[in-house]
Amino acid sequence: MATFLPCLLLPLLLLLPPTTTAQEDDVRCLRAVKASLDAGDSLRWNFTNATAGPGYVCNFVGVSCWNGQENRVLGLNLMSMSLAGSIPSDLRFCAAANNLDLSSNALSGPIPSQICSWLPYLVSLDLSNNQFNGTIPPDLSRCRYLNTLSLAGNQLRGEIPPSLVQLSRLIQLDLSGNRLSGPIPASLGERFASSSFNGNDGLCGRPVSSRCGRSRTRTRMIIIVAAGVFGAAASLFLAYLIWRFWSPTGKRADPRDSRRWAERLRTHHHRLTPVSLFQNPIKKVKFGDLLSATSDFHRSNIITAGSSRAGTSYKAVLPDGSALTVKRLNTCTVPENQFREEMGRLGQLRHPNLVPLLGFCLIEDERLLIYKHMPSGALASALESADAALDWPARVRIAVGAAGGLAWLHHGFRIPLLLQNLSSKSILLDEDYEARITDFGIARLLRTPTSDVQNTSQFLNGEFGEFGYTAPEYATNPDPTTKGDVFAFGVILMELATGKKATELDAAGEGSKGTLLDWVNLLSADGKIKEAIDPSLVGKGKDDEIMQVLKIASACVAPQPKERPSMHRVFENLKAVGEPYNCSEQLLDEFPLVYRKDESNNWI
Repeated sequence: MATFLPCLLLPLLLLLPPTTTAQEDDVRCLRAVKASLDAGDSLRWNFTNATAGPGYVCNFVGVSCWNGQENRVLGLNLMSMSLAGSIPSDLRFCAAANNLDLSSNALSGPIPSQICSWLPYLVSLDLSNNQFNGTIPPDLSRCRYLNTLSLAGNQLRGEIPPSLVQLSRLIQLDLSGNRLSGPIPASLGERFASSSFNGNDGLCGRPVSSRCGRSRTRTRMIIIVAAGVFGAAASLFLAYLIWRFWSPTGKRADPRDSRRWAERLRTHHHRLTPVSLFQNPIKKVKFGDLLSATSDFHRSNIITAGSSRAGTSYKAVLPDGSALTVKRLNTCTVPENQFREEMGRLGQLRHPNLVPLLGFCLIEDERLLIYKHMPSGALASALESADAALDWPARVRIAVGAAGGLAWLHHGFRIPLLLQNLSSKSILLDEDYEARITDFGIARLLRTPTSDVQNTSQFLNGEFGEFGYTAPEYATNPDPTTKGDVFAFGVILMELATGKKATELDAAGEGSKGTLLDWVNLLSADGKIKEAIDPSLVGKGKDDEIMQVLKIASACVAPQPKERPSMHRVFENLKAVGEPYNCSEQLLDEFPLVYRKDESNNWI
């Protein structure tokens, strides 16, 4: 495999600018931002520190970098910085950035239509609560990796561009508090709640109203003339649709462009299609049973389980009361035979800290995975929920369990199984609040088959690697590794110790640059690391243990992969912390590792 690595990397390396040039460009970008927007000198960026060495801009307030050793900007988080003016075109020199937050300032002018060309890897764009005017640029659809788009609280006019429905990865959308008018594109109206569109009196259609009514000033004659003119064209178009959807020779449109995919499959008489289960159930399960158990995959049954980039998960309650989780994969392009082989392999994996994969279902080009349902939800949700109120012993058990499951995937096989998209959303909790890892093996199923993309990283093109968890080396090296998973796990340990998200640190204190890792590093550098501890845990006699976990997390997120410990070492260190809490030790006894030491008898 290593023999072919240079050949695989060459196409990507040819696309990336030289490191030195990229760093100079990023400095030019920041200079332009300060010169154009910071009339009051609120940013206090001092560019005379260039002699301090590489990475000096990474210490600027509001700037986060891919790593601290080079001036390569990962994100700009300049919320509430009293900025004014219009977005400068030199922002294009921060081309590697994937997060831009300029919210709650006094910025004005139109939103640049080229912003997605300038910042092609944007995952989060927040321009809310400014004074932007004009229309929403249709070219925002070119930001194809966007998870979050917020343009709320501005003075934007006109219609919502229909092209925004092409943002298939979009999870959060907020266009409220503007002066928008016209119909809400149907797909957006079905995907997002009314709160995403409130405060725009001219908007109509779901979810703000039942439909867009026609003006009462239109006469019946106009309607008749319009019907006559367009009747023939509509008939031809309808005939084309019938041919495209139902004719054996017609090319069926992509069902993922519609929220009615379940209804389409039902009407095509797929209800009796069997669900393939790895263990023989008492009663055979069919696709029709999944339809009934999920209310035809209604959005009310969507649950937070695993990476949303991999697919959408639904809770399915069968007639006997048992609950399953059904994940509909977003874009699985592997052939059916290969998919079945992968399912057979993954279905054999059983471990106390993995979510059991119970079966799968193939219907046309749909791929559904059937998991055991985890009633306590995702770790990310539990940390946010006041009802869950995870105490420190519970958090330690979760950390030890998740580390054990990940160590088994890394070290229990000749070829390690990589998560590639590890986050607190992919660690689920069962009824006893024991950690269970989900989405293992999915990365292999979702690789894009086109030759142009095969040689690029799924972390770089936005398919895998949640923002805030992605190791810095993935900016230049497209090959996922076990040490990349270790980095993401280190961020999860920080979440457990601090009670904060990997991102969205609005209340984390001055100096935060948008990610939990940056904030913890900032406190550590100032000798204030104890201030990072979750306030709900302070003063309960566990501070020393929490500091031990933060120390383990710090080793996991070391900038250089070779400096990070193996997951087995992480697991052993966490077990020592969790010894007073009777954390499970069945990992090594029940599932002996077969690939644990290198030639020097060291754990790898």
